[in-house]
Amino acid sequence: MLNKSFVAAINGNILFKNKQLKILLALRDGSQSWYISTLAKAADTTYVHACNFISACETMGIVESERHGKIKQVRLTPKGAKVADMLAGAVSVLNEKTVAEPQPKPQPEQQK
Repeated sequence: MLNKSFVAAINGNILFKNKQLKILLALRDGSQSWYISTLAKAADTTYVHACNFISACETMGIVESERHGKIKQVRLTPKGAKVADMLAGAVSVLNEKTVAEPQPKPQPEQQK
């Protein structure tokens, strides 16, 4: 499942489309088998949306799929793993807290 830090950075949809990013980041977890239905749940989207996105990613060579009866198992290609790692890095940078610039010290008041 996704780290909460990823979700925090992408909820604003500033740079990335939320659901597509969640799908690619979920696929980085190779410890489980990913099917379109499980990816749709992980990204909080519909099966059709996930299916369309996976098809587009297959065309770009980012993911590959293998049919097991009625279901497709999906995994990142080596190229897709690089893309997903770069996206995770970008999300990590966006999640970093910016260090506030030091405030100038107030000048002592002049006595009259």
